[in-house]
Amino acid sequence: MRQRRPRSLQWVLVRRLILLQAAMLAIFIALCAAALWIANPTLMVDNEAAAAALKGAVDRDKDGQLVVRETQELREFRESFPHVWYIIRDKTGQSVRSGDVPDVYTGAPGALLDAVEHATLDLHRDDLRPEAFVENATTKAGLVQIVTSTRSSREQTDGLEVNISATVDVARNPDGSRNWQRALPALALIIAVLLLPIVVVMGLTTLVTTPAVVRRSFAGLVDTADQAARIDINTRGMQLPVQRVPQEIAPLVQAFNQTLARLAHGYDQHNRFLTDAAHELRTPIAILRTRAELLTKEPESERLLHDIERLSHLAQQLLDHQMLERPGDERKAIDLGELARRVAADFAPLAIEAGYDLAFEPPGSTILIQANGLQVERALANLVRNAIDHGGGSGTITVAVDENGAIEVRDEGPGIPPEERDNVFQPFYRLQPQSRGAGLGLNLARQIAHLHDGTIRILSGTWRGARVRMELPVARR
Repeated sequence: MRQRRPRSLQWVLVRRLILLQAAMLAIFIALCAAALWIANPTLMVDNEAAAAALKGAVDRDKDGQLVVRETQELREFRESFPHVWYIIRDKTGQSVRSGDVPDVYTGAPGALLDAVEHATLDLHRDDLRPEAFVENATTKAGLVQIVTSTRSSREQTDGLEVNISATVDVARNPDGSRNWQRALPALALIIAVLLLPIVVVMGLTTLVTTPAVVRRSFAGLVDTADQAARIDINTRGMQLPVQRVPQEIAPLVQAFNQTLARLAHGYDQHNRFLTDAAHELRTPIAILRTRAELLTKEPESERLLHDIERLSHLAQQLLDHQMLERPGDERKAIDLGELARRVAADFAPLAIEAGYDLAFEPPGSTILIQANGLQVERALANLVRNAIDHGGGSGTITVAVDENGAIEVRDEGPGIPPEERDNVFQPFYRLQPQSRGAGLGLNLARQIAHLHDGTIRILSGTWRGARVRMELPVARR
C-alpha cells in the first residue's frame, strides 16, 4: 500500500485563505446586490452616454434650424440601444425630438418640474451659485415644491467635495414589476466581470505572500526541527528551544522535551544497572578463577577455567560498553604506535598460550591521534581478543599500524565469509553459536571507531584468514 505523503501546512493555509477571501468577497457582493435590490437604484451611465453621443451630432442647417446629424458615434449607439429617445431645445424654443418620447416630457418644462418627485440642479462648474435640490413633496399645507441648499455660494465649501452616485435600473414588465428573467443574466455577467479580477488579484497575492509569511513565522520551528534531527544516543540530554517556536506548536515541543528527559533518565538507570551488575560479577568470577586454579590439572578443570575466562571476558565487555558513555572532552593526543605496541605486549602471553605467534608492525614514524586513549585501547584489545578466539588456534596474529592512522589485526584462521562481514558487527551475533565469544567485541570496536569519526571494516583479499582494519583521523605525524 502506497504511503500517503504528509500535508504541507503552508499550502493548506494558502488554499484556505484563498477560499476564505473568495467566500467573504462573494458574501460582500451578495449583500451589496441585496442592498441595491431593496434600494431600487437607477443606473444613469447609459443616459449620460446618450447625451455624449448627441452632443457631437447636434448642428444647424443652412437656414439656421436645429438638426441632429447621423454621426458614426450616434449610429453605433442606436445599434446598442434601439429604444433611445431624445428632445433637444434651444433658447429660442426650437426643438428636435426622436424616438418614442414619454408624454410627461413633451409638455412645457414647468409642467415637467411639477411632475418630478425630486431632482438635483447642478450649475456650470465655473458658476459660483451652489447646486440646489428640488422636490415636490406633500406636506400639511398640501403639495409644495421645495428648493433648498446647505449654502448660498460655492465659496462656503470646506475645500474639497466628492459626490458619488450610482443608479441601477432593472428591466420591468408592463405592469411595472421587475423582469428578473431578463435582468439576472446581465446582472450575473456584471458581477462576474467585477468579481473575477478581484478574486484573481487576491488569490495571486495570497499565493505569493502567504508562503513567505508562513516560512518566516515557522523559521524558529525549522531550527528546532534541525536540532531535533541532531539528537542521538550521545546527546539524549539535549532540550529543544521553545523561544522562537509558534505558540500553537510550543506544547508539542515541551512535551517532546519532557519525553527526552524521561528517556535520558531511564537510559541512565539502565546503564547504571548494567555497570553495577558487571562490577558485581567480577568479584564472584575472580573467586571462581582462584578456586579453579587450585584444582588438579584435569580436562574438566581446564574446561572450567576456559568457561570462567569467557564469563570474565563478557563482564569486561559489558563494562567497556558503559565506558562509551564518557564525554568526548576527555580526548587528548595519543601515540597510536605506542598504544598498539602496548596492547600487543599485553596479549602476547594469552596468544602464545592459545597456540599463536604474535607479531607487531610499527609505523615508520610517530602517528598522533586526538582520542580517548582508554576507549581506543579497549577497541584494539577486542580486535586482538577476537582474533585469538576465532583464528583457528595456530599461525600468526599480526598487529600493524600504518602511516594513515590505521590499525590492522590479521590472523591466519578460517576467515569471515563475505556475506557475514556486515552481520558480525551486530551485538551478540556469532558465526558459530557454540563459539567462546559473546558477539560484542566487533560491535564495541565499531562504536568506538564511530565516536572518533573513524571507520572499521573487514578487508577482502586472496590471503588466508581475516583482516580487520580500523582507521582513525590523524592529528599530526
